[in-house]
Amino acid sequence: MASVLGLLEAREKKAREEIARLREEAEQVQAALGEAERVLQRLVDARVTVAEVLAEPPSAVVEPQRGPVAGSVVPHRTGSMTASVLAPDYQRIVSVLESEAGREGMRCQQLARALGLQVVPAKVEGVRSRAKRLVERGWARQVRPGVFTALAAPAG
Repeated sequence: MASVLGLLEAREKKAREEIARLREEAEQVQAALGEAERVLQRLVDARVTVAEVLAEPPSAVVEPQRGPVAGSVVPHRTGSMTASVLAPDYQRIVSVLESEAGREGMRCQQLARALGLQVVPAKVEGVRSRAKRLVERGWARQVRPGVFTALAAPAG
């Protein structure tokens, strides 16, 4: 027969083990609760922000102006503007497009070559980007996909 003290010690040991297990579980639940509270707070903040934005009157939306863009090297072309208002790189592109070679339209590789650039993908894409910007702002035309010409030149 086991002693009373031995039985009490065994029960005490089981109780301590149960307490340790429950504390560990409680720490996991606390961590999960903290994360859930952070998620909830982010959602509340997002909802409040969206409600504030939607509450703004529609007149707060400003239409873009079609004039020179601050810091832009390619302003929107108006009737009396000349290419001299453009940045030097853009002036050179317009000049090549207005030349005899550019009248029928030029592909970006041809344009890069005429500008004295290496005909490598990075340079050609840079020329394509500039040419498209000139088209968007009224300085050139894209007569076919990838083929650009001066604005005043006839379509090729």
